[in-house]
Amino acid sequence: MGHSTLLWSVVSWLTFWGMLGGIVTPRIFSRKNLDVSRAGLAGATIGAATGPLGLLPLWYFGPRLRTSWNVLSSLFIMAMLAWGFALADPDNPCVSDGTFVASLLVNGLTMGIIYGFMALGLSLIFSILGVVSFAHGEFYMVGGMVVYFFTTTWFPGSHPLLGLAAACVITFAIGAVFECIFLQPMYRGKVERPVEYGILVTFGLAFFLQYFVQAVAGTNPVKARRFFDFPVLGIPSMADPWLIKTTQGSLMLFNAVSLSNPRLTAAAIALLMLGLLLLFLYHTWIGRALRAVSQDPQAAAVVGINPEIMNALAFALGGMLAGLSGATLVQAFSWVPQVGMLPTLRSFVIIVLGGLGSLPGAFLGGLMIGVIEAAATGCVPDPTRAAAYIPAYGMIVLTLVLLLKPTGFFGRQQ
Repeated sequence: MGHSTLLWSVVSWLTFWGMLGGIVTPRIFSRKNLDVSRAGLAGATIGAATGPLGLLPLWYFGPRLRTSWNVLSSLFIMAMLAWGFALADPDNPCVSDGTFVASLLVNGLTMGIIYGFMALGLSLIFSILGVVSFAHGEFYMVGGMVVYFFTTTWFPGSHPLLGLAAACVITFAIGAVFECIFLQPMYRGKVERPVEYGILVTFGLAFFLQYFVQAVAGTNPVKARRFFDFPVLGIPSMADPWLIKTTQGSLMLFNAVSLSNPRLTAAAIALLMLGLLLLFLYHTWIGRALRAVSQDPQAAAVVGINPEIMNALAFALGGMLAGLSGATLVQAFSWVPQVGMLPTLRSFVIIVLGGLGSLPGAFLGGLMIGVIEAAATGCVPDPTRAAAYIPAYGMIVLTLVLLLKPTGFFGRQQ
C-alpha cells in the first residue's frame, strides 16, 4: 500500500465512522430517553477515533457522556491524521523540520490572539444588541487608515500610540453616532422587521465607509512604520545568543522560532487591551450594566439601567475594538479600502465557532483559526496555493464544528 493510499484510508476511516457515530448516536440515545445534547459530538469523535470498537458499547450501554472522552478522542484523531500525513509526504518541512513547526505554531498563536481580539467586538455587539454587524471589517479598515494618516500626513513624526488613540476615538464615535441614528428605531418599535433591517443598515454602513475612504484616500496601498524597534541584544550573551536574539525588525527564540516585530507588537497590544476590557466588564458599574442588558434588557431597565444607552455603548465599543485591531496591524500589512472584507468573514467564522455572544468563545475561536491557518499554510508545498486556501481553512473547521455542535463551543441553546 502506497503512502498516499494509506493517508486516504485513514481519512476515509475517520469520515465514515465519524459521520455514522454523529448521526446514529443521538437517535439511539433518544429512544432510550437519554440526554442527547452531547450525543452527536460524542458519537462522532468516538466513532472516528475507535470505529465500531467504541461505538457498539456506546450504543448498547448508553453511559453518561463525559467531556474528557471527546477530548481524548479528538487528540487521537489528530494523531492519526498527523501520522497519515507524515507517511504520505515525509519530505514536507512540517514533518521533517521541528524548528519550522515550532515557528508555525508560535506565529499562529500570535495571529490568533489578534483574530480573537478582532472578533471580540463583533461578539460583544451581538450579545447585547442581538445584531450582527456587517460593517465590522470596515471599522477594522478605518482604524488602520487613521493610524497611517495620523502619523504620516496629519501629524508627521508623531508617536504611533497617539495614532492608536485617535483610531479608538474615531471608530468609537462612528459606532455611537450610527447606533443612535439608525439602530435605536429598532428598539422603539418603529421597524417592522428588525432583524432584516439590522442586516441591511449595517451593510449600508460598510459600503459607505469603504467607498468614502476610497474617495478620500485613494486605492493605492499604504503601510505605517513600525510602532517600536526592538533593542538589539542577545541573551545570555551577544557572542552566543541561544535563548533570545533581537534585531529592530524581529525576535528569535532558541535560534529556531522567528517572530516579526509588527505582529508581536500587535499581539502584545491586543492582550493588554483584552485585560483592560475584562476589567471594564467585570469590575466597573458600566461593565456590569452592559452584562445585565445582554442577559435581560427588561430586568435591567427595572433596576435603573437605560438599555438604549448601553446598546449605543456596546456598538461603539465593538467598532472601537475592530478599529484598534486594524490600527495595530497597519504596520504589518499593506492597507487598502477593501482590506476589511477578509477580516469580516474571519470574524463571523470565529464568533460562530466559539458560540454567538460568548466573549471567551470568540477569543478561543480566534486562537484556533490562527493556529490552523498557520499550520495549514505552512504545510502546503505550493506557496501560491497555500495563500489562496487561507479563507477555506476556517470554513472547513466551522462546518465540522457546527455539524457536531450547532451552538459552537460556548454557545447556549435558546
